[in-house]
Amino acid sequence: MARYIWGLDTASFAPGNFFAYLTIQSNIAFMVVCVVGGIVALKSTVDPPWLTNLHAVVLSWILVAGIVFAILVQQAGERGFRLEVPWSDQVLHFWLPAFALLEWIISRGRGRSQWRMITLTVGYPVIWGGITLVRGAVVGWYPYFFLDPDQVTDPFEFVTYSSIALLTFAVTSTGVISLARLKPVAERVSARTVRASVEQS
Repeated sequence: MARYIWGLDTASFAPGNFFAYLTIQSNIAFMVVCVVGGIVALKSTVDPPWLTNLHAVVLSWILVAGIVFAILVQQAGERGFRLEVPWSDQVLHFWLPAFALLEWIISRGRGRSQWRMITLTVGYPVIWGGITLVRGAVVGWYPYFFLDPDQVTDPFEFVTYSSIALLTFAVTSTGVISLARLKPVAERVSARTVRASVEQS
């Protein structure tokens, strides 16, 4: 919401374009998952499998968004371009993904995510990309340069960037699911504490 309000101060801001960013969509999805997770936590100390799987997918999306944005900021500086990073963007692309990953590693109640979630993690960006290409041809605007035919040298460059992006989603999802197959840090610490108490008694 803060990022949306900040954008209203710029003359080129367009609400339709704002919500067309994969970053914005993935962060909205993450907020929904957090709300649902909070409701579930009121009734159970263990997340149901469907919530763990959904959490893994959405977490992968926001992590990739943060990684890509960090690369864009770095390249902009190296090429002499000014890329503003207001505090709202810092929260969306850096602080929120970092906190979400830490919560995924530490918090108790998380189950084991399934490997087939990698397909869903990669599948949504593919569908989003197809819709974005069609929309971009109609409105004349693309959220990322490599999707814009006027900003890439040839189809090979488009395919290369797109393949790298999808590979990043797949690798990130693999890492997130791998972490889900480890017992949360909070549960491991609790188990050690219980064992220590039993041994002392």
